[in-house]
Amino acid sequence: MSLSKKTILPGQTIGIIGGGQLGRMMALPAREMGYRIAVLDPVEDSPCGQVADYKIIGDYHDLEAIKRLAEVSEIITYEFENIDATALEWLCENAYVPQGKSLLEISQDRVKEKTAIQDAGVQVAPFAVINSREDLELGLERLGFPAVLKTARGGYDGKGQAVIKTTQDIEEAVKLLEHGQCVLEKWVAFKKEISVIVVRNTTGETAVFPVGENIHVNNILHQTIVPARISLRAEEQAILAAVQLADEFELVGTLAVEMFLTEDDQIFINELAPRPHNSGHYSIEACETSQFEQHIRAVCGLPLSSTELLKPAVMVNILGDHVQNVLENLTTHKNWKIHFYGKNEAKLKRKMGHVTILCDSVDTALAEVNDSFIWEDKSLEAKR
Repeated sequence: MSLSKKTILPGQTIGIIGGGQLGRMMALPAREMGYRIAVLDPVEDSPCGQVADYKIIGDYHDLEAIKRLAEVSEIITYEFENIDATALEWLCENAYVPQGKSLLEISQDRVKEKTAIQDAGVQVAPFAVINSREDLELGLERLGFPAVLKTARGGYDGKGQAVIKTTQDIEEAVKLLEHGQCVLEKWVAFKKEISVIVVRNTTGETAVFPVGENIHVNNILHQTIVPARISLRAEEQAILAAVQLADEFELVGTLAVEMFLTEDDQIFINELAPRPHNSGHYSIEACETSQFEQHIRAVCGLPLSSTELLKPAVMVNILGDHVQNVLENLTTHKNWKIHFYGKNEAKLKRKMGHVTILCDSVDTALAEVNDSFIWEDKSLEAKR
């Protein structure tokens, strides 16, 4: 099969590795455009599987399942980073994967990621590679307290990391080394967490979404506020950094760039995600083109559309903790744009959906969020 760039037209089949909510939200605009969808996921009734034309039930490392996905698809994309290396190698050699494997491999490993960002001329927090307790102690001597230890591979929503504030925290943090190599990062005293989502198609055309301001609770994204309440200088720097990384990595598809913004408007890159991202969900209603439609356009070789922000917006994640209260209040809030992902079980801290509220100003949208939402489901709280 020719691996050169090509145009995938409506009527052809897009294969998606991963059946979660990101795959679902990719599939919906793709189907509206006329594409067929095949999905690979271990779960029979996955969120993406519910809206797909073809479901292949199998593990992500199951090469036979990967081959079946390739057989029914003209193009392969993915909704998460941690794709099995052997499966990825086979796909890039035998199927059409316009995103390639280079950026995916970089984003799978925090050591590679931070090194690649630095090599691209963009700033990250000072860090040290940690393979042993001795490395950790030397790293803390160099970087100082507080610091954050993270596993080099895996981990999300705060999993696989430990904040080290004093020497007393070392004993607990060092347990992360049981999972393999780690990265120690100097703590950045940031005033805001922000993100930029940049999309680039197979011809190099690039589009950037408005900068989002992200608020996390217990290391899980709670709200994204757009436009971000930051200076014009910070906004320009953030967009410039994202585009610089997209060009350096020869991005095809979507890249979410999470950043720290300091009091003096310095920007440090925190993490990369080579796919649509939770902090871009607001774009479904708030932008002329959503991140999900734009991703489909990019990987299929179509021209990119406008990312203009139509209205200020606040996106709020619905966790398992919140489902009961959201449902109880749904009939009283006409401004809520509600998205449930089709997950069967509402677990604590599990992302079950999101709400987007569009208003004439960010302050108005935030007031509606804060006045209307009860962010703790007492029925789930009782089960803790």
